[in-house]
Amino acid sequence: MKTALVIMAAGLGSRYGGGIKQLEGVGPNGEIIMDYSIHDAIEAGFNKIIFIIRKDIEPDFMEVIGDRIEKMCAQHGVEVQYAYQSLTDLPDGIQPVGERKKPWGTGQAVLACRELIQEPFVVINADDYYGKEAFVAIQNFLQHYDPKHPDHYCMAGFLLKNTLSDFGGVTRGICKVNDNMELVDVQETKNIVKTKDGAEVDGKP
Repeated sequence: MKTALVIMAAGLGSRYGGGIKQLEGVGPNGEIIMDYSIHDAIEAGFNKIIFIIRKDIEPDFMEVIGDRIEKMCAQHGVEVQYAYQSLTDLPDGIQPVGERKKPWGTGQAVLACRELIQEPFVVINADDYYGKEAFVAIQNFLQHYDPKHPDHYCMAGFLLKNTLSDFGGVTRGICKVNDNMELVDVQETKNIVKTKDGAEVDGKP
């Protein structure tokens, strides 16, 4: 079964301080975080990649990663496509309120792919590191996708302690599951800081 890796790479990175955050090199040979995600996803069995970008970053994107990834993917039989996120691309009947400069969120980003997604898919951020185990787990789930149950979803979760920073507070989606490991709630929680006993927000463990 064909499965797609959808990478959200249109964000402004306003907290980053300058430049295009998702295109910054982090590896010993200038690799960016997307390089690692794409490698891990292909190793796990994903065979289509959709980049969600903005038109204004397209030249930089193609220079840093797009052209290179296309060549590599062609050698492995992996399809590469591009979707363009725009502030004006909204669902019918939805009107923006006020003037907005930042891209909309995940839902609107995936909406930009509506003409490209024809198969089960996973959505990731361009600037987050997930690790191969996460892609293997998602791929295993997607391989059992049944069109008769289009409302069956999954999400890769990580232990909070493994996602904290030694350099200040972070924002995380704190997940709750029931006894069957089914997701029942996600609470976006800001400024989670690492402590010697675990983690806290505003002094509350």
